[in-house]
Amino acid sequence: MSNPLDVAEKVAGPLPELSADEIDAAAKRISEIIEPTPLQRIERLSALSGADVYVKREDLTAVRSYKLRGAYNLILQLSDSERAAGVVAASAGNHAQGVAYACKTMGIQGRIYVPTTTPKQKRDRIRAHGGQFVQLIAIGDTYDAAAAAAADDVARTGATTVAPFDDPRTAAGQGTIAAEILEQIGGTPDLVIVPVGGGGCLAGIGTYLRERSPATAILGAEPAGAASMTAALVAGGPVTLPEIDPFVDGAAVRRIGDLPYAAVSKFGGRVRSHGSLPLLTATESPRGAGSFRLMQVDEGAICTAMLELYQNEGIIAEPAGALAVAALAEIRMEPGATVVCLLSGGNNDVSRYGEVIERSLVHRGLKHYFLVDFPQEPGALRRFLDEVLGPDDDITLFEYVKRNNRETGAALVGIELGAPDGLGPLQKRMHDSPIQCERLDPGSPAYRYLT
Repeated sequence: MSNPLDVAEKVAGPLPELSADEIDAAAKRISEIIEPTPLQRIERLSALSGADVYVKREDLTAVRSYKLRGAYNLILQLSDSERAAGVVAASAGNHAQGVAYACKTMGIQGRIYVPTTTPKQKRDRIRAHGGQFVQLIAIGDTYDAAAAAAADDVARTGATTVAPFDDPRTAAGQGTIAAEILEQIGGTPDLVIVPVGGGGCLAGIGTYLRERSPATAILGAEPAGAASMTAALVAGGPVTLPEIDPFVDGAAVRRIGDLPYAAVSKFGGRVRSHGSLPLLTATESPRGAGSFRLMQVDEGAICTAMLELYQNEGIIAEPAGALAVAALAEIRMEPGATVVCLLSGGNNDVSRYGEVIERSLVHRGLKHYFLVDFPQEPGALRRFLDEVLGPDDDITLFEYVKRNNRETGAALVGIELGAPDGLGPLQKRMHDSPIQCERLDPGSPAYRYLT
């Protein structure tokens, strides 16, 4: 099976170098169909952080993500023979929509491979954008499986791959976001926060800022369950993660691209002697003008950011789209600093909001699960409600795990607290009660069955 990271090398002719000049050329090239997206100041985020916070609204493009930029920039540069052979792409969903839109716009046939875990909303939008010009193929349960299938297709058919991140033309198109930010901000932003999946967007934006605004600090935000850029910088090259959490589907990539790694490794991030990358933690600020850091963001924190954006600003962000905003909540900023968060996409399936709310509650310390052995006698549940539960606590799940004629029956009980500090008193009441209770810790094997 072909290595999907080698596919970009199979196009005819040498590929351009990723540079600020090439990104400026890409901006001019794609301007025929892609208008600049708004740079919106968010009062709530500014008040919470003490900084002057702007959000780059890539969710407002024609395909509701920044991926259209890279896909269109690449396809526009194909030769007539390459266009005639058709294109192939692999994507978790957003890049596929960009490719589909470009194929329909230019009348090019394309085959798009997505993992079976891609939300239905994204699959429907791919078909809508591509129409008769695109064939959608769902295969495997991760982006990397879809990428391998796409690579095999290219090897068999001679089609041209439209890489989602590991191609300088794709990265240059995505880097046009940085050119727009500098023009719209009318100066030098102190910090730009970029979500990181395969690394193409970070490579493009970072390359442009390093050349055109070197005093701007850059923060790459990765989902904690798929930190492939961190792994690459620690290892000294791209590595394949053995396991990832696919929840942040737009950034859940097992292995970053070679080109993004080569670009990002030049941004000044370093590996400490004990083997860990310098990551930002809560209350730590990005130090030094022009600095580069990576940060891993918990999936639950991303869900909280999604819900807050929706409830306060009316912005529908997908998990990867909310990554940068979630990272902002975890760091300390200098008062008055100018910060830009890239809201990379808004293709969120409404059916996922149940899981989004659940993960947010768990992250905020409001949702907990217990195995409770109830005595098989009348009034046992009533005593649990009266003696164990607090006045602001609610049972959100109650399922008997096993109930028979024995003295006790085990039940799985989900409890939502009124406040995070209610867990300690709840556990004390459980300890003092004759009813046996065991908390299921997040991350434990038993807990994984709940999420």
